[in-house]
Amino acid sequence: MSPVEVRIPPDLLRGRVAELGADITDAYRGTQPLLLSLLHGSAVFLADLVREVPLALTVDFLAITRYEQGGGRARIVKDLDVDIRDRHVLIVEDIVDTGLRLGYLLQVLAMRSPASLRICAFLDRRVRRIAELPLDWVGFEVGDEYLVGYGLDLDGRLRHVPAVLAVHDRDAIAADPEGAVAAALSRSGRT
Repeated sequence: MSPVEVRIPPDLLRGRVAELGADITDAYRGTQPLLLSLLHGSAVFLADLVREVPLALTVDFLAITRYEQGGGRARIVKDLDVDIRDRHVLIVEDIVDTGLRLGYLLQVLAMRSPASLRICAFLDRRVRRIAELPLDWVGFEVGDEYLVGYGLDLDGRLRHVPAVLAVHDRDAIAADPEGAVAAALSRSGRT
């Protein structure tokens, strides 16, 4: 087995983002929604998604620490620049795992009185879910494997890859992750 394997190729990824954009456009027609991206991984998905939503929308960014099980708490480290009171807010997330961090964020944002609060997740890793969340739109459901590309990183690298790849052996690609990814894309015929 190769240390890296393509899970979601670029053409399938682009098609699904276009479908999500059309659905979101229909849902928010006649409004000016705020699309809120959680830094850093969601920024790639958000950039492609806004191109597929031809509405007078606003974009803002928020950074939140990871939720540490066993005592640690999530906290906001970069807050929004706009007031969300009476705004239609769509949280754009790259991947939802346990749901704990996103659940915390929903509670915080709900206290700010938005007109509506919905979630669009590019990837849903339901197998790890601890806190149930109302995901309004999901790009793809994925299993319990380490994924990189399209905003997801390996030690801060590989966010730029235009596909989602499964990493089977992190040690095997540690010296040259970009080379391993290029080889996987080449093998799949999708460079």
